[in-house]
Amino acid sequence: MNEQIRAREVRLVGPEGEQVGIVPLERALQLAADVDLDLVEVAPMARPPVCKLMDFGKFKYESALKAREARRNQQQTVIKEMKLRPKIDPHDYETKKGHVVRFLKAGDKVKVTIMFRGREQSRPELGYRLLRRLESEITDLGYVEAAPKQDGRNMIMVLAPHRAVKASAVAATASRGGPRDRAAEESAAPAGGATPAAGETAAAGESGPTADSSGQ
Repeated sequence: MNEQIRAREVRLVGPEGEQVGIVPLERALQLAADVDLDLVEVAPMARPPVCKLMDFGKFKYESALKAREARRNQQQTVIKEMKLRPKIDPHDYETKKGHVVRFLKAGDKVKVTIMFRGREQSRPELGYRLLRRLESEITDLGYVEAAPKQDGRNMIMVLAPHRAVKASAVAATASRGGPRDRAAEESAAPAGGATPAAGETAAAGESGPTADSSGQ
């Protein structure tokens, strides 16, 4: 920028994007001083390098604002995990389904895992029916992104929110001033209750790892 530029001549671009042409560096610096702007090298690898007349301080400020706005509106894709047993109690099923509904409404994907133990492994149709039941009960919020598939002792299905549901979640997050503060959510959770990022699989008395918040 300005006196830091070492080229003898530059291809000059005016403040409004107009092409001035190839001029000696001294001439370009003088033109910048005449209009109280900076001479900024924007394409140093070109021959000759391309420089533009601009208010560099204003440019940096506007770039920072745009980057901040982009981060605020960014919605990370998160995959939650919900574990169920093929012979799950009806009350436990409704509790787990409630978590799935909450995840989808928040714009997150959900990996639903049916865990088979012992002789249950010979009855995969039980897990398949349970996953299809869950699919049919959340159709207004999401769809099956990955169909039920046997994976060792487990059967896995991935649910994703509909585009409109995810857009609504993004808008709600932006209106609150940015991405969800998970630490604040956890500290505000009632005693003994499930938190968004951990303990989802234990909410209904099931054992297993906590909810997976890895991005995809």
